[in-house]
Parts: sequence; structure tokens; C-alpha cells
Amino acid sequence: MNMSRSRKRTSISGITNASSEKQDKRLYNRRFRRACKIHLKIFGADGQFPVLREHSNVWAMDKDGKKWFDPEKFPEMMRK
Repeated sequence: MNMSRSRKRTSISGITNASSEKQDKRLYNRRFRRACKIHLKIFGADGQFPVLREHSNVWAMDKDGKKWFDPEKFPEMMRK
């Protein structure tokens, strides 16, 4: 198997040059788990738990989403 010739199957890519949102996801999930732990200590299993979107902001992450591109125009973006 020759990995130097591997190609993407779908022509979709992140909008910015950031390679990953891993650190942002870790931060937001830590905040969310902490809020759930506090909720459990205060209310027990009763009541409505927090929602992840209350503790995260997808617009503040490194990448601003994904966008389709034309693989005919940008063949270099189809490389892995």
C-alpha cells in the first residue's frame, strides 16, 4: 500500500488554515462535564441537565466550519 497517493473521497475542507479544533473541543467538554458535576451535587439526578451549547461557542473555535470546493480547480486540496 502506497500512502503517498492517498486521496480524499469528498471535496470538503475547513474554511481557515487551522488543522484541528481538538483543543477547543477539549476545553468545552471540560466545562460541560464540570457543569454536570455541579448540577448533580446541587440537584441530584432530578431536574434538567445543562446542554453542551450553553458552555461552548462553535463560532469561537479555530475553524469556522467546512465548505465544499471544486476538486477540478483545487486538486492539491484533495491530498491527505
